Amino acid sequence: MFDTKIAVLLRDDLAGWQALNVTAFLVSGLSTDLRGEPYVDADDVTYLPMFRQPVVVLQGDQELLRKAHERALNRNQSMAIFTADLFATGNDEDNRAAVRKVHTQDLDLVGIAVHGQKNAVDKIFKGARMHP
Repeated sequence: MFDTKIAVLLRDDLAGWQALNVTAFLVSGLSTDLRGEPYVDADDVTYLPMFRQPVVVLQGDQELLRKAHERALNRNQSMAIFTADLFATGNDEDNRAAVRKVHTQDLDLVGIAVHGQKNAVDKIFKGARMHP
C-alpha cells in the first residue's frame, strides 16, 4: 500500500515509560510532510493531523541498534536519534548539547527513527523484532 516506511528501533532493555517517551520524541523528528489532513469530528471540532501511514515500532539489543545506525549513516538516510544522556535533560537545548558533545561512534543510542523507501528501511533494521 505504501512505497515508504516509518520505523522506530528501540533498545530492548528500556523500561515501559522510557520506550513510550523515546518513541514519542523520535517520531516528532520526522517530516511534517508525512502528515495527512486534520481530523474533524461530527461537531466540527478540528484535531491535529497525524502520519498518513502506520509507524512500525521494533526492538533490538545495543549491538543491533549500533548496526542499524551505521547502516542508516552509510545509506545517507536521515534519522532521528535518542541517546541515554537525554533521560537526564529537561529541554531541547540541553538535549542538543548532550548529543553535540559525543562523537558519532560513542553515542549511547537507545532509539532511532527512520522514514524512507520500504526496502531501504527494512535493510537498515534487519534483525530487529516487533516491539511487544
